Amino acid sequence: MADTVKPSLMSVHVVAFGNERDGCSEDNQQSSLIWTYLRRSALISEIESSLLLNSANHVGNPVFIEYQACVFGNVRLVVHDCPLWDIFDSDWYTSQNLIGGADIIVIKYSVNDKSSFQEVKDSYVPMIKRTLNHCSIPVIISAVGARKSEVPCTCPLCTSDRGTCVTASEGIQLAKELGATYLELHSLSDFYIEKYFGGVLEYFMIQSLNQKSSEKMKKRKKGHKCQGVKPPQLEQPEKMPILKGEASHYNSDLHNLLICCQCVDVIFYSEDLKEVVEAHKIVLCSVSHVFMLLFNVKSPADIQDSSIIRTAQILFAVNNEAVFPVSSRGSPSGPPVRVIVKDSFFCSCLSDILHFIYSELPSMENVTYDYDPEYSQGADSLKVLEGAFHWELLEEDIKKKLKDPEEVELVLEKVKCILKTPGKVNSSKNCRYHQTAKLLQLRNTSLRLFFNTHVLADVIFQIQGATVPAHRAVLVARCEVMAAMFNGSYVEANSFLVPVYGVSKDTFLSFLEYLYTDSCCPVSILQAMSLLICAEMYQVSRLQHICELYIITQLQSMPSRELASTSLSVISLFRKAKFHNSDCLSTWLLHFIATNYLIFSQKPEFQDLSVEERNFVEMHRWPSSMYLKQLADYRNYINSQKCHCIVM
Repeated sequence: MADTVKPSLMSVHVVAFGNERDGCSEDNQQSSLIWTYLRRSALISEIESSLLLNSANHVGNPVFIEYQACVFGNVRLVVHDCPLWDIFDSDWYTSQNLIGGADIIVIKYSVNDKSSFQEVKDSYVPMIKRTLNHCSIPVIISAVGARKSEVPCTCPLCTSDRGTCVTASEGIQLAKELGATYLELHSLSDFYIEKYFGGVLEYFMIQSLNQKSSEKMKKRKKGHKCQGVKPPQLEQPEKMPILKGEASHYNSDLHNLLICCQCVDVIFYSEDLKEVVEAHKIVLCSVSHVFMLLFNVKSPADIQDSSIIRTAQILFAVNNEAVFPVSSRGSPSGPPVRVIVKDSFFCSCLSDILHFIYSELPSMENVTYDYDPEYSQGADSLKVLEGAFHWELLEEDIKKKLKDPEEVELVLEKVKCILKTPGKVNSSKNCRYHQTAKLLQLRNTSLRLFFNTHVLADVIFQIQGATVPAHRAVLVARCEVMAAMFNGSYVEANSFLVPVYGVSKDTFLSFLEYLYTDSCCPVSILQAMSLLICAEMYQVSRLQHICELYIITQLQSMPSRELASTSLSVISLFRKAKFHNSDCLSTWLLHFIATNYLIFSQKPEFQDLSVEERNFVEMHRWPSSMYLKQLADYRNYINSQKCHCIVM
C-alpha cells in the first residue's frame, strides 16, 4: 500500500487554537507548546515557519503562525498555530477553512488564566463544536502549566483557588463536551512534550494517515477529480425580527376597578348605615359561593353546604328599604345593591379584605397564551408561595385594626369561610396556602363561568342579528375604549343594548373571552388576523401581540411545499397587518416573504407589493440572485465537462 501512494499526497494538517501562556505573565519570549514539540521531537525534520495575517490585523499581531515540516520521513506536516481566538470574530471565513481542512485540532490554555478559559468555553468552543458537528476530527485539549496554589482544595464546596485557576474537573468537562482527549502538561519538559503530548499527537497522525490511505478516501478523491470548481456555498438567510410579548396587566386592571370605583353595582354598609366600601357583584361572585347566595346567583339547593349558607346569613343582609339616600351611581340595569355587614369586626376590616380579593399575585402577570406543563407546574408553586405572602399582609392589616388576637382570628376564619369551596373542609394546616391556591382560580378561571351568560349581565351587545351578554365592570377594567364608551358622555353609557359593527360575532366573542380570561386560543391564522383587527379597533395591545405571535408561529411551522400550495395569501396578511398598524407583524411578514422568495415571487399577489416593498424583498431575498447566478454557472461548467457530479 505504501508503494502505491505518492509521498507528496501524504500530509497531515494540525490546527492549534489558544494561548498557553499565563494571562499575567510578562515573559513574551516563553516558548509555545507547538514550537517546543516541533524542535524536540525526533520524528520532525525540515521545519519552516511563517507569520500569516489577514487584512484586519497589523504585522505585529499575526493571526497565526504556519509551520511546515516532515514527519515519519516522507509525510508533509502543516501546523497552523493560532494564539488569538479573535480570528473567529475578525476573519470567520479563514477560521472555518482552517477547521474544515484540519486532520487534528489542538486547544490549549493556561491553567492560571481562568478568565481566558471561561471566555473560550462560553464563546469559541461552541463555534468549534457546531463546525465539527458532522465531522470526526480528533481534538486534543491541553491544560498547560502548574497551578499557582500549591495545594489546591478538591472539595466541591471550596473555592480557595478557583477564582484564578482552572481546575482539572473543568478541563475534563470541556473535553467531554467536545469528545476530546484531555492532557495536563505541568511544564514544557521533555517528558510532557515528547512522550505525553507528542505520543498522543503522533498516534492521531498515524490514524489520519491510515484513514487517508483507505479505499474510501481514494474513491472520494477520484470523484473530486471531475470537479474543476467547487459548487457555490449557499449562505444562511437573514435572521428574522424578534417579537417580544407584552406582559399581562390583567391583575392590575381588576384591582384598579376597585380603586377607581367604576361601574359599581354593590355598596356595603355598616349596621348604623354608614357606607363602608363599594364593589362589583361579578368579581365577588367569581370568588365566593357566599356572594353567589347573597346576590341570588345560586340558591341554597345549588350550594348544598350548610357552612356557606350559615356564613352568608351571619355576615350579610341585602337591604332594599328606602332609608338610604338616592344614589346617582348604577347602570341601566338599576341602582347598586345595598348590603348590610352584620359583624362589626368584619365590617371594620372589609376594605382590606376586598383589596386582598381583588389583588392578584404578581407572578401571574407573566402568563402568556403558550402552555408548558413543566413551567406551569413550577410557576403555580411560585404563585402559591407569593400568595402566602399576600395572606400574611392581610393578617398584618387586620391586626393593625383589631388589637385583640381572638378577634383577628375570628375575622380570618370568616374570610376562609367566604373563600371555601362547597363540600370541602378548611384545614388549619397550611390554610394560607390553601386559600392562596383558591384565589389563583379567581379571574382567569372563575370569571370564565360568567362569560357569554345572562347571569349578572348589565349590557347586551347586538351583532349580526344575535345578542351577546356581558358585564360592564369587566369590560371597563380590561379595555380603555370600553371604559370611555360606558363612563363618558356617549349614548352607550346609558344604554342596555349596544350595537357592534365591523366585526363578526365569532371574532367579537373571542375578543370578549380574552377580556374575561386573559387567554386567547385562535384556531387558524385567518381567525387570529380577524381577532388582531378587532383588538386594534378596541386598542387592546397585548391581545394584538398574542395574535401576532400565533400567526408567526403557525407560518414558521409550515413546510415549503405547504407554503407553495396553500390558498392562504401571506401578502394579503401583510397588507392587513400594515393597514391596521401592526408594525411588528408587517415587518416580520416582509422578511418572511424575502426569506421564501422563490415561493412568493411566483404568486400573482406578489405584484401587489409596492415598489419600495419589492425593493426591500429583492435586497433581502434568499437565496440571493448572486448565488443563483453562481449555481447556474456551476451547472454549465459540470455539463461542459461531461462528467457526473457527485454533488448535483
